Amino acid sequence: MSPAAERVLVVDDDLSLRRMLARTLTAEGFEVAVAADGGAALAAAERSAPDLIVLDVAMPGLDGLAVCRRLRTKGLRTPILMLTARDAVPDRVSGLEAGADDYLVKPFAIQELVARLRALARRHGDQDGQALLSYADLVLDVGARRATRAGRAVELTGREADLLELLLREAGHTVTRERALEEIWDDAAEPNVVDRYVTRLRRKLGDPPLIRTRRGTGFALRV
Repeated sequence: MSPAAERVLVVDDDLSLRRMLARTLTAEGFEVAVAADGGAALAAAERSAPDLIVLDVAMPGLDGLAVCRRLRTKGLRTPILMLTARDAVPDRVSGLEAGADDYLVKPFAIQELVARLRALARRHGDQDGQALLSYADLVLDVGARRATRAGRAVELTGREADLLELLLREAGHTVTRERALEEIWDDAAEPNVVDRYVTRLRRKLGDPPLIRTRRGTGFALRV
């Protein structure tokens, strides 16, 4: 069986460039989705976390730097390749500090973009080579933020995947609400946010339930 195609989200407000990248990357064996602005990019990444993101910096409204920061804040670890027309060092530094993994200046050779994407995919794969966590019939691909239960795909948001990862790493042991808040949310999070996300995870994972409530303390994965 051949490996699944890497899923790439291309984000650029330039329609002609967006179409060209979609055609070329599809011909190179990638599975491509597109977004025309920052808001659409955030929605697409939340709906189904891609394996790679090509993200233009200069977009009206929510620009690429803001999109990158928000994705990282949400816990998305997907490699991000920034596209920009500016080659000054401060501009490159801003992109990398926002959470980008690589930086390509326009105009660029499409062969270089493809090579950089494949290099990012290899590096990310190496980092997450042992990142399949499982318990009973539940499996989470940590790097891709994708889960399955009994072979059925479970669609997760970034925070849901983070919480599930924490529970899987501590399977059989209690994860306190305080620990979940500290590792996944910031100080401004509402106290009951962990309970809300556990409820959502239970609904998505289905029956028989895997997440047990330990009254007064927290939650644990247990058959």
